[in-house]
Amino acid sequence: MEPKTLDHVALWVADRDRIAEFCYAHLGMHEIAREEGFTLVGSHARHGKLTLFAAEGPREPGALVRVGLRVSDLGEALAALPGGTGEEFEVAEGLRIRLVEAATEVEYDLDHVALRAADPEAAAALYRGQLGFRAAEPGADGVPRVEVGGAYVELYPGDPGAPERPLLNHVAVLVDSADDVIAEAEELGIVESVVDAANTYAVFVWGPDRVRVEYVEHKPTFSLT
Repeated sequence: MEPKTLDHVALWVADRDRIAEFCYAHLGMHEIAREEGFTLVGSHARHGKLTLFAAEGPREPGALVRVGLRVSDLGEALAALPGGTGEEFEVAEGLRIRLVEAATEVEYDLDHVALRAADPEAAAALYRGQLGFRAAEPGADGVPRVEVGGAYVELYPGDPGAPERPLLNHVAVLVDSADDVIAEAEELGIVESVVDAANTYAVFVWGPDRVRVEYVEHKPTFSLT
């Protein structure tokens, strides 16, 4: 498994329009796609995005601590937020965002997704081993993390539990060939499902702490803007 980039973080939310509108107004994003069951938002279709799946509320954070977005000028990004909002804040329904100042090709790209793990070191080893992520030094908070395409999965100690209505749907990484991933994942016995959609072909696998990880291949028809 050789993931290339952190493609998107998918969430189950009760009011996707409310969260999407906040992203449009304050986080430099736009609507990339809207279907009956989900809204895809981001600052660029071929960089990190958020997928907002419509679901019943209320949602529980479960494994998700927060999503990190990368900006080149933190002061400018903070000025675009509602008054008094700091660099880490809750948008709605338990979705927390942290703004991270760093060199970036596009503003508000995904910098990291932070997850709770029963054993962060063991989880990091599984991401590096079975799931093909790369080793990385601990981040600013000193917790274990792994890297994919310059973005990170950060692993905080804690019990993700098994909520009936979790906030996190899945974490997705881009690959050249989903079929190659399927073959490896079947040998490991971690395949959850395979989805052949109009513009993408993907396999979902079980990661540490029952986090679903999607390995998604963009078909030649992929032309989102």
